[in-house]
Amino acid sequence: MPSFDTVLEPNLVEVRNAVDQSNKEIGTRFDFKGSDSRIELKDKELTLYADSDFQLGQVLDILTLKMTKRSVDARFLDIGKIEKIGGDKVKQVVKIKAGIETELAKKIQQLIKGSKIKVQASIQGDTVRVSGTKRDDLQAAIALLKKDVTEVPLTFNNFRD
Repeated sequence: MPSFDTVLEPNLVEVRNAVDQSNKEIGTRFDFKGSDSRIELKDKELTLYADSDFQLGQVLDILTLKMTKRSVDARFLDIGKIEKIGGDKVKQVVKIKAGIETELAKKIQQLIKGSKIKVQASIQGDTVRVSGTKRDDLQAAIALLKKDVTEVPLTFNNFRD
Protein backbone atom coordinates (compact mmCIF):
# COMPACT_ATOMS: atom_id res chain seq x y z
CA MET A 1 0.00 0.00 0.00
CA PRO A 2 1.50 3.40 -0.96
CA SER A 3 2.37 5.67 1.96
CA PHE A 4 4.50 8.62 3.09
CA ASP A 5 5.60 10.14 6.40
CA THR A 6 4.89 13.71 7.46
CA VAL A 7 7.75 14.92 9.64
CA LEU A 8 9.16 18.08 11.19
CA GLU A 9 12.95 17.93 11.12
CA PRO A 10 15.37 20.79 10.50
CA ASN A 11 18.72 20.35 8.77
CA LEU A 12 20.94 20.62 11.85
CA VAL A 13 24.13 20.90 9.78
CA GLU A 14 22.78 24.04 8.12
CA VAL A 15 21.62 25.37 11.52
CA ARG A 16 25.18 24.97 12.85
CA ASN A 17 26.56 26.72 9.75
CA ALA A 18 24.10 29.60 10.23
CA VAL A 19 25.11 29.95 13.90
CA ASP A 20 28.81 29.98 12.97
CA GLN A 21 28.22 32.61 10.26
CA SER A 22 26.14 34.71 12.66
CA ASN A 23 28.85 34.63 15.33
CA LYS A 24 31.43 35.63 12.73
CA GLU A 25 29.30 38.58 11.59
CA ILE A 26 28.62 39.67 15.19
CA GLY A 27 32.38 39.67 15.81
CA THR A 28 33.09 41.92 12.84
CA ARG A 29 30.20 44.41 13.06
CA PHE A 30 30.98 47.86 14.42
CA ASP A 31 27.80 48.15 16.51
CA PHE A 32 28.84 45.04 18.49
CA LYS A 33 32.42 46.24 19.20
CA GLY A 34 33.34 45.59 22.83
CA SER A 35 30.11 43.79 23.63
CA ASP A 36 29.67 40.21 24.79
CA SER A 37 27.13 39.29 22.09
CA ARG A 38 27.19 35.71 20.83
CA ILE A 39 25.11 32.64 19.99
CA GLU A 40 25.71 29.21 21.54
CA LEU A 41 24.31 25.95 20.13
CA LYS A 42 23.79 22.90 22.35
CA ASP A 43 21.84 19.94 20.95
CA LYS A 44 18.61 21.51 19.68
CA GLU A 45 18.76 24.69 21.74
CA LEU A 46 20.29 28.06 20.91
CA THR A 47 21.20 30.60 23.58
CA LEU A 48 21.58 34.22 22.47
CA TYR A 49 23.63 36.59 24.65
CA ALA A 50 23.83 40.40 24.36
CA ASP A 51 24.40 43.56 26.39
CA SER A 52 20.88 45.01 25.90
CA ASP A 53 17.43 44.12 24.62
CA PHE A 54 18.09 46.05 21.42
CA GLN A 55 21.32 44.17 20.72
CA LEU A 56 19.56 40.88 21.45
CA GLY A 57 17.01 41.78 18.80
CA GLN A 58 19.85 42.50 16.37
CA VAL A 59 21.48 39.12 17.16
CA LEU A 60 18.15 37.36 16.51
CA ASP A 61 17.74 39.25 13.22
CA ILE A 62 21.23 38.23 12.09
CA LEU A 63 20.51 34.59 13.01
CA THR A 64 17.20 34.43 11.14
CA LEU A 65 18.77 36.10 8.10
CA LYS A 66 21.64 33.59 8.02
CA MET A 67 19.24 30.67 8.50
CA THR A 68 17.05 31.89 5.67
CA LYS A 69 20.07 32.20 3.37
CA ARG A 70 20.99 28.58 4.22
CA SER A 71 17.43 27.37 3.39
CA VAL A 72 16.44 26.68 7.01
CA ASP A 73 12.90 27.88 7.69
CA ALA A 74 12.63 30.40 10.55
CA ARG A 75 9.44 28.64 11.71
CA PHE A 76 11.69 25.95 13.21
CA LEU A 77 12.65 28.47 15.92
CA ASP A 78 10.64 28.54 19.15
CA ILE A 79 11.71 31.87 20.65
CA GLY A 80 11.67 32.08 24.46
CA LYS A 81 11.51 35.03 26.83
CA ILE A 82 14.34 37.50 27.42
CA GLU A 83 16.07 36.92 30.77
CA LYS A 84 18.36 39.29 32.69
CA ILE A 85 21.66 37.68 33.74
CA GLY A 86 23.31 40.34 35.86
CA GLY A 87 24.13 43.95 35.15
CA ASP A 88 22.78 45.02 31.80
CA LYS A 89 23.41 41.66 30.14
CA VAL A 90 20.50 39.62 28.80
CA LYS A 91 20.02 36.20 27.26
CA GLN A 92 17.31 34.45 25.30
CA VAL A 93 16.78 30.73 24.79
CA VAL A 94 15.59 29.64 21.35
CA LYS A 95 14.54 26.02 20.91
CA ILE A 96 14.71 24.29 17.53
CA LYS A 97 11.49 22.42 16.83
CA ALA A 98 11.92 18.80 15.78
CA GLY A 99 9.20 16.17 15.70
CA ILE A 100 5.48 16.79 15.38
CA GLU A 101 3.76 17.50 18.70
CA THR A 102 0.64 15.47 19.54
CA GLU A 103 -1.72 18.44 19.16
CA LEU A 104 -0.44 19.18 15.66
CA ALA A 105 -0.48 15.48 14.77
CA LYS A 106 -4.14 15.26 15.81
CA LYS A 107 -4.90 18.39 13.78
CA ILE A 108 -3.23 16.84 10.70
CA GLN A 109 -5.17 13.61 11.23
CA GLN A 110 -8.49 15.48 11.53
CA LEU A 111 -7.66 17.60 8.48
CA ILE A 112 -7.05 14.51 6.36
CA LYS A 113 -10.21 12.76 7.65
CA GLY A 114 -12.32 15.84 6.97
CA SER A 115 -10.99 16.28 3.44
CA LYS A 116 -12.78 13.19 2.07
CA ILE A 117 -9.58 12.08 0.30
CA LYS A 118 -9.38 8.29 0.36
CA VAL A 119 -6.31 8.06 2.62
CA GLN A 120 -5.72 7.15 6.27
CA ALA A 121 -3.48 9.05 8.68
CA SER A 122 -1.92 7.37 11.71
CA ILE A 123 0.22 8.99 14.40
CA GLN A 124 3.48 7.12 14.95
CA GLY A 125 5.55 8.79 17.63
CA ASP A 126 6.60 12.20 16.30
CA THR A 127 5.60 11.48 12.69
CA VAL A 128 2.28 11.08 10.91
CA ARG A 129 2.09 8.27 8.35
CA VAL A 130 -0.44 8.74 5.56
CA SER A 131 -1.38 5.71 3.48
CA GLY A 132 -3.85 5.12 0.66
CA THR A 133 -4.50 2.95 -2.36
CA LYS A 134 -3.61 5.47 -5.09
CA ARG A 135 -0.56 7.70 -5.55
CA ASP A 136 -2.80 10.53 -6.74
CA ASP A 137 -4.67 10.50 -3.43
CA LEU A 138 -1.38 10.72 -1.53
CA GLN A 139 -0.23 13.63 -3.67
CA ALA A 140 -3.56 15.37 -3.03
CA ALA A 141 -3.03 14.84 0.71
CA ILE A 142 0.47 16.40 0.48
CA ALA A 143 -0.97 19.40 -1.36
CA LEU A 144 -3.71 19.75 1.26
CA LEU A 145 -1.21 19.68 4.14
CA LYS A 146 1.10 22.19 2.43
CA LYS A 147 -1.82 24.55 1.94
CA ASP A 148 -3.54 24.25 5.33
CA VAL A 149 -0.73 23.67 7.86
CA THR A 150 1.27 26.90 7.79
CA GLU A 151 2.47 27.26 11.39
CA VAL A 152 5.34 24.75 10.95
CA PRO A 153 7.45 23.74 7.94
CA LEU A 154 6.37 20.15 7.33
CA THR A 155 8.45 17.83 5.18
CA PHE A 156 7.32 14.67 3.50
CA ASN A 157 9.62 11.68 3.20
CA ASN A 158 9.63 7.90 2.97
CA PHE A 159 7.26 7.97 -0.03
CA ARG A 160 6.60 4.31 -0.83
CA ASP A 161 4.72 2.93 -3.79
